Amino acid sequence: MATQALYLKWRPDQFDDLIGQEHVVRTLLGQIRLNRIRHAYLFSGPRGTGKTTTARLLAKSVNCLHEDPAQRPCNQCVHCQAINQGRFLDIIEIDAASHTGVDDVRELRDRIAFSPNEGRYKVYIIDEVHRFSGAAFDALLKTLEEPPEHAIFVLATTELHKVPDTIKSRCLIFEFRRVSLAEIVARLRTICDAEGIRIDDDVLELIARQGTGSVRDSISLLDQIVSDPTEHITFEVAQRMLGAAGSKFVWEVAQAIAEQDVAYGLDQINHAIDSGADPRQFGRQMVDHLRQLLLVKMGSPHLVNASEETKAYLKEQASAFSQSLLLKAIRAFNSAVDDMRGGWQPQLPLELAMVETTLASESAPPPSSPPSRSVSKPPPKQPPPSRGSPNDPKDIDFATLEAAWPYICERAVEAKSTLKALLQHCSPLQVIEGRILIISVSDQQYKMTLEDEKRLQILLDAAYEVLQTPVEIRFEVQEHHDAATIEQQHPLLKWAIHNLGAKVTSDDEPQNSEGD
Repeated sequence: MATQALYLKWRPDQFDDLIGQEHVVRTLLGQIRLNRIRHAYLFSGPRGTGKTTTARLLAKSVNCLHEDPAQRPCNQCVHCQAINQGRFLDIIEIDAASHTGVDDVRELRDRIAFSPNEGRYKVYIIDEVHRFSGAAFDALLKTLEEPPEHAIFVLATTELHKVPDTIKSRCLIFEFRRVSLAEIVARLRTICDAEGIRIDDDVLELIARQGTGSVRDSISLLDQIVSDPTEHITFEVAQRMLGAAGSKFVWEVAQAIAEQDVAYGLDQINHAIDSGADPRQFGRQMVDHLRQLLLVKMGSPHLVNASEETKAYLKEQASAFSQSLLLKAIRAFNSAVDDMRGGWQPQLPLELAMVETTLASESAPPPSSPPSRSVSKPPPKQPPPSRGSPNDPKDIDFATLEAAWPYICERAVEAKSTLKALLQHCSPLQVIEGRILIISVSDQQYKMTLEDEKRLQILLDAAYEVLQTPVEIRFEVQEHHDAATIEQQHPLLKWAIHNLGAKVTSDDEPQNSEGD
């Protein structure tokens, strides 16, 4: 027997289970309690936001046998159970896409005159009603003007502007909204917990973002990912299965726009596509990321659905943009997504957006030079004296690295100014084998950005210039024990951390009991 799709299995069977449409639910429940049901409703809104589900709940409520109207639908009476099982004859669902002709509507009109078979009302749910022809709408209009008392019409559409005004004026219109990211994530978590699916929270957020406010689409994407219910689904697995680019590529392309490095931006776009990202989805991710940067830039970070750490990094990246550059980039990538029609070079619109954004900025007149000031600039810092010639490799101890690190950062920032914001989150951690410099970084996103080939090479060149010997640089995320904490520790403990590779653990971390 085929397994039921998750979006069908978890379709709401009572109004309390609907999310994101409280304004609709409140009005309908009030009408049900007061028995003031209208004969015609028009539900409009994006797909997957609950229009058809709400129509079925309304049909179930008006036919529920529970004595208290406030308890309808009860899901316990004979009528409610028949509706839940799909065998209630007085709910008729019609797909307007396959019944567009006037003859179909005339046949419907002829059947309306018959009384309900078992319920109080016959409820006609017409989905995608905007697909009706003009003649079909004219035939429907007469029925909506003078419906029998036992008939209720619920029309649903994703394109309200295509429904004639004459039809709208006969209906009570409800506009369904896209559901918020947080509400969709919460619903996905509920489903996963109930189904025994082990999945990370960042995967649920990725799914909800790709669902673009549609609950049904989001649940379908979850169903697509869960091939084995016993498998633990990580962010990397979800990205491969959904064809979504890693966040690293999105951040890197945005940084390339800020730095006007078109060659690097094109490289990152093609790396994302080569790694399996869907071009259209990557374009959407770019637009979403650039929008977040704009919101942060304009002083509205509360409108960004992200962690505080991510918001801090967004703020730093946004500082490298001008408002005009962000606006141009958003328009360019949004147009690229709209222009995608497949083709033999699907990433071409993204590449053109990258080039157009950069060229638009390059063609802008240079800013006028600021007025001269009488304040004299402080003399540049001088690095500590080096020992030996550059061609004479030597070992580095931690004390030397600690003294040289500010000068390494200064040289790196001189070569690439945008490194300044990143290096503020770094500090020397230890030296291994006299050549491998371990640098503490406070966040995984910073680590990924600093490990980029170009940025890492700038740091290596700066280290060579200051230390006068070739070294290797590695980054390690230190979320709980930053440099300030290490400075306050006992000197012996500090020496063990830097020279022996010791690590500080919390009391609740498991300890190695071998040899006890």
